Amino acid sequence: MVAVKFFLWYNKIMSSVDEIMAGADKPVKRPVIKVENVSFSYPSDESNLVLQDINLEVFRGEFLALLGHNGSGKSTLAKLFNGLLVPLTGDIEIFGLNTAYEENEFKIRRNIGLVFQNPDNQMVTTIIEDDVAFGPENVGIPRNEIIERVRWALDAVGMSAYAKGTPTRLSGGQKQRIAIAGVLALKPKVIVLDESTAMLDPRGRREVLAVAKRLQKEEGITVILITHFMEEALMADRVVVLDKGKVYMQGKPLEVFENEEALKQIKLGAPPVISLKNRLREMGASINDVYTEGELAKELGKLI
Repeated sequence: MVAVKFFLWYNKIMSSVDEIMAGADKPVKRPVIKVENVSFSYPSDESNLVLQDINLEVFRGEFLALLGHNGSGKSTLAKLFNGLLVPLTGDIEIFGLNTAYEENEFKIRRNIGLVFQNPDNQMVTTIIEDDVAFGPENVGIPRNEIIERVRWALDAVGMSAYAKGTPTRLSGGQKQRIAIAGVLALKPKVIVLDESTAMLDPRGRREVLAVAKRLQKEEGITVILITHFMEEALMADRVVVLDKGKVYMQGKPLEVFENEEALKQIKLGAPPVISLKNRLREMGASINDVYTEGELAKELGKLI
């Protein structure tokens, strides 16, 4: 009887070991940002919940686009990520650190870089390289390391040639790139672009988005893009749509934008290229998935 029990126990242990070894080469995806049952209201209007029961995970190296109308809670969520605001209920963890604890603020803000909408409001000096160095200087980074970080950050956003110049002579897109460089100099693991392209012309928007995508691909930085331009979300790995403080829908860009009827319910739409592709498919045209006007033109050329 004892021998039988030992045999059953041994088989159970070995089965567990086999399962562990079988999955040993499979990396476990852990979120760098974890939002659990989060609600929030501002003190001036505590009866109005700006965010309601938000559950969301953001993973290392991901490019996440956050969409929604004004008042949907996008910018509030960005400030919660950075620890500038604290949830009314629920928890937010950044790399395992709870934002509700004051002792975690410094570590969280060094890992989460926040770039705001108006680049002029983010400039603090009259020389570009000094502006980029401002953040590292304030957290006590040694001078020699600051010099290297400034060079690296300006190179990363394609603005090295302007290091000795003044921000007043830059275009809106260039100013925003300098603002991103100032955040990069702190070596964050996550960058949140909070409507950072809203005040830029099309060229400036393209410049900023190209930098964001390059940082994700080449530096492995997690990028969260908050925008109301639907076409910008096409470059993301995943799209989250907020409405009235709640997660309305989420998925890969094409999964979200092909569900145009659901988007229309909250007065949003798909990017024009996706909308046109959807209409053509409804008419019976055989068209592959496309992301740009050029790709759609090629598909139309095949049909002709």
